[in-house]
Amino acid sequence: MAIKFLFGQTVITPGALNALSAEVIRLSLARHGNGDWGELCAEDRQANDRALLHGGRLFSVYVGKDGVKFWIITEADRSATTILLPSEY
Repeated sequence: MAIKFLFGQTVITPGALNALSAEVIRLSLARHGNGDWGELCAEDRQANDRALLHGGRLFSVYVGKDGVKFWIITEADRSATTILLPSEY
């Protein structure tokens, strides 16, 4: 499946880097780029789908194999995508 939007610069916070494996990061970025928003409610999924069409921030929530919850956020202007733990927001 093709990536649906540009990520811009991809960055990861120190906490997420320490808590997540490279495989989990890679797979989650692929899911995010394909429009699989992870553990979002229906309303937030719809907001992301609208943002793909009309511009806006994209937000995904995933849970790693060891139960660590983390977020991936792509800025509205697609200049950056950040992987972070909720506690680092």
